[in-house]
Amino acid sequence: MPVDAMQIPDDISTINLTDPRTYEVSDLSEYWRELRTNRPLYWHPPVGDAPGFWVVSRYADVMALYKDNKRLTSEKGNVLVTLLAGGDSAAGKMLAVTDGPMHRNLRNVLLKSFSPQALEPIVDQIKVYTTRLVVDAVRRGECDFAADVAEQIPINTIADLLGVPAGDREFLLKLNKSALSSEDADQSAEEAWLARNEILLYFSELVAERRKKPTEDVISVLANSVVDGEPLTEETIVLNCYSLILGGDETSRLSMIDSVQTFTRHPEQWQLLRDGKVTLQSATEEVLRWATPAMHFGRRAVTDVELHDQVIAAGDVITLWNNSANRDETVFQDPYVFDLNRSPNKHITFGYGPHFCLGAYLGRAEVHAMLDALSTYTTGFEITGEPQRIHSNFLTGLSSLPVRFQPDEAALDAYESGNGAQA
Repeated sequence: MPVDAMQIPDDISTINLTDPRTYEVSDLSEYWRELRTNRPLYWHPPVGDAPGFWVVSRYADVMALYKDNKRLTSEKGNVLVTLLAGGDSAAGKMLAVTDGPMHRNLRNVLLKSFSPQALEPIVDQIKVYTTRLVVDAVRRGECDFAADVAEQIPINTIADLLGVPAGDREFLLKLNKSALSSEDADQSAEEAWLARNEILLYFSELVAERRKKPTEDVISVLANSVVDGEPLTEETIVLNCYSLILGGDETSRLSMIDSVQTFTRHPEQWQLLRDGKVTLQSATEEVLRWATPAMHFGRRAVTDVELHDQVIAAGDVITLWNNSANRDETVFQDPYVFDLNRSPNKHITFGYGPHFCLGAYLGRAEVHAMLDALSTYTTGFEITGEPQRIHSNFLTGLSSLPVRFQPDEAALDAYESGNGAQA
């Protein structure tokens, strides 16, 4: 369903950023422009029993606060849901909601598995798998690009890293979507909580197996690592597996889906990609900037912080809005123009600072592989049905995108001939 540009109301406090429906029914571009221009540090009023919170919308401010792990903490939650509830039960154990020495030690353990060198075979597999998915979809002629292509790539990538058996991946994908967002506006908070707990239980069993029989996967690395002379607890390992399966899925999946819809609206950019007049690397970065699936992250102040002549008091919740920062006119020329040749393009889709996304290299590789395959094996595509939006105040994007492809027959024949010869 297309959304209309929002007319800024006289009382801007009537716009409720905690309500997922706010993002479903309105294009908030003008709202964010108003905040960046006139209210760069804005106090969002309390909603119901939840406290109010600060909204930071300018690129420079978002970057500065992402770097500040002295006056701000992630250990009281890092998204609106947990921040407004008073905290996150995984704090001090899960990388995303841990600071200080424990964060540094955990990140160092995981970096062994997430360096470009360690990921090289995984990236090679991404290219093979993505090409096959796209070729199959184009040959069929029509598909739901979200379900049949985009969802399959990141879940299989992170599952390969974690050592999740192939037969369990669809089950985890379904739980993953329920835990962070929903295709159904009627999904209850209890259902999301149950999905999160099912993921934790699943990884608890897998960790027990890897302690007995370690392999080369990330779970085995965590299960056999020592921090400050002590092995990581089962709870810490399970929570970080949970974090990786969530974080490893959302950004690239939603960016890929968004790119197909965006290309249908900007056919001249699609033609540039098809004709090789833009690099895949540059196209990947603009697709990520344009989509910005994780709209915000947040922190809690541990001491008073002064910004724009206002004081963020110790204990206050601060939300940093990536989707606004990635449209900041002072950083991006014509930010509301989709430009695959954009340079420079220092977007913050993967965050910034000490909590910069560990899987950013993989996310870029996935989007890159999808754009490569799409521009090689189809001459174009059209949307054939009503896209369905996800229901979330954290993520933005589509859960369903029906598409019809126009095949590039010569490229498809060459691919099938080559694979037949290899077989």
